[in-house]
Amino acid sequence: MNKYKILKAILCVVLISCYSSIYAQERPKLVVGIVVDQMRWDYLYRYYDRYSERGFRRLMNEGFNCQNTMINYIPTVTAAGHASIFTGSVPSIHSIVGNDFIVQKYGKSVGATYDENVHAVGTDSSKAGQSSPVNLRVTTIGDELRLATNFRAKVVGVSLKDRGAIFPAGRMANAAFWLDENTGNWISSSWYMDSLPKWVEKYNASDNVRKYIDKPWTTLYHINTYIQSVSDVRYEWEYLGDKSTIQFPIDFRKLFDSGKHNYGLLKDSPWGNTITADFAKQAIRHYKLGVDDVTDFLTVSFSATDYVGHRYAPNSIKTEDTYLRLDRDIASLLEYLDGKVGKDQYIVFITADHGGAHNVQFLSDNKVEAASWNKYIMCDSLNKYLSKSFGKKDIVLSLDNYQVNFNYPSIRNESKKEEIIKACIDFFENIDAVMYVVENRKASQASIPAPIKERIINGYNPQHSGEIQLILKPHYCAQSAPKGTTHGLWNPYDSHIPLIFFGKGIPSGQTVREVYMTDIAPTVAALLKIQMPSATVGKAIEEVFVYNNK
Repeated sequence: MNKYKILKAILCVVLISCYSSIYAQERPKLVVGIVVDQMRWDYLYRYYDRYSERGFRRLMNEGFNCQNTMINYIPTVTAAGHASIFTGSVPSIHSIVGNDFIVQKYGKSVGATYDENVHAVGTDSSKAGQSSPVNLRVTTIGDELRLATNFRAKVVGVSLKDRGAIFPAGRMANAAFWLDENTGNWISSSWYMDSLPKWVEKYNASDNVRKYIDKPWTTLYHINTYIQSVSDVRYEWEYLGDKSTIQFPIDFRKLFDSGKHNYGLLKDSPWGNTITADFAKQAIRHYKLGVDDVTDFLTVSFSATDYVGHRYAPNSIKTEDTYLRLDRDIASLLEYLDGKVGKDQYIVFITADHGGAHNVQFLSDNKVEAASWNKYIMCDSLNKYLSKSFGKKDIVLSLDNYQVNFNYPSIRNESKKEEIIKACIDFFENIDAVMYVVENRKASQASIPAPIKERIINGYNPQHSGEIQLILKPHYCAQSAPKGTTHGLWNPYDSHIPLIFFGKGIPSGQTVREVYMTDIAPTVAALLKIQMPSATVGKAIEEVFVYNNK
């Protein structure tokens, strides 16, 4: 009898062990979440013929392409985008409503990653490193992976921007690294570590970043083979007011030596993406990501595309060349993963935090109604208008994030606030550039198209958002001058983003069904068979699993 029980126990252990082994084998060794900052969906196809077979084309042809992925909130900006991708939630819930926002209770503007209780690690610049995910109120997919594996999974975030590294990595990550543009070093904060790992210190001392300052930016291919015009710089922001500074070859060393620019110059060039990919490879190697049966997570945000987009706008040869070079960086990263982790042993998803509008002057010159909208001048005009009725100056602090942010100490009671809100709405209803004016708390009752209404509701957080949401006419953008471009609105040029899943267990195919940025995290959670993040409102994209169900 005892022998029977022992045999039965051994059999159970063997079966459980086999089941666990099979279960582990279904999961990838590593997930790599790639965000291309300010990548419009149509860039996948605008430059498709010039992409290599190893980069974007490999992802598109071998992976699953969600062609109609939309952002379902406003404003469409970097911090909110990265937070929403990796939490599966919306700003209304996760609280990251903008790159900067006003804490309404105190009337204080803060950066999305600002944390006065942490200090910089790897730099003497406290401003560069006083950053953390403290304002992110919910978990990320990386956090859930850490919890699901009892913290055995390793989660690391890499980006030129602190918000591009921190919000994807999450609250429980092993590390998040970003670039200090004053020193050209990769740094972190005390939220994640007390000191930089030795390999990062060695990397910073190696001049791997610094050497790109000495590298002039020339076109990857013959300059006359590009879609965009090389000579037309009317719509682009030059350096130091000198148009010659944005003509190829662009001499970063000369700009650097002028003393008016630092390593932030690399963010305005394709080199910013190259150094990000290079550092991401180092993170894979030194953190030993994907070397065992416990799934690890690497987040990589390519930020240079955003800086280039803002300076040069979509219809620029610089933007085109940046994406052709990014294609090579992605190909190099995929090949590194093939060799280090193994083909079919990892999953990659690639998406964007937002898109970007065409330059307004470019559109106007081509017979489209478009114009820049100066929020500072408009805020001043609004305050003068309100002062006549209420006898107070500076009732409105700002129009940041296309919202009216009040100076609450100047508003004594609730009834006065209601009068001021009504006066603001009356004011903007007579401004030609404004299409809709919506009181955020009453957005559900607004007589506006349902898709816009939903985006307002999803983007409104009472603690961090203004009382009134402004919806500008299409092709009107909040810019101080009609050069470069920006983003932040509900329109497809800002909210239609790429999304491709690629790798272990992912079928080759595509869907044109509308899905949302918030669907990414629950899809990854389902692929990893772990709990979705704590405030997820999205749903897993079923088509990604179509072959797995057979």
